[in-house]
Amino acid sequence: QVHLVESGGGLVQAGGSLRLSCATSGSVLSIDDMGWYRQAPGKQRERVARITSDGNTNYGDSVKGRFTISRDNAKNTVYLQMNSLFLEDTAVYYCNALISTTRSLYKIYWGQGTQVTVSS
Repeated sequence: QVHLVESGGGLVQAGGSLRLSCATSGSVLSIDDMGWYRQAPGKQRERVARITSDGNTNYGDSVKGRFTISRDNAKNTVYLQMNSLFLEDTAVYYCNALISTTRSLYKIYWGQGTQVTVSS
């Protein structure tokens, strides 16, 4: 059983910071790309950041210069450092990962989501 377990969400003032964590557990053979998405009520899911197994990163335009994605391969964990938060960053944040549990077979797995609320 493969699970992605998120932590770090909560309430923060505008201009403040939060760090989200997402740890992968279970029968994992290997992990390729990992990433973060978010979804606010009435809006479609938005890609926030992605990171490859080699550490190459990609960010959505709305978070460039403010958010940083990183990973610890030894811990099978991906992080999202969020700085200079805006009210519009309020959303449910989801982590995901491309994971192989058998040779040559990868699937996308998702975390349960964690609420981030930015207040004025």
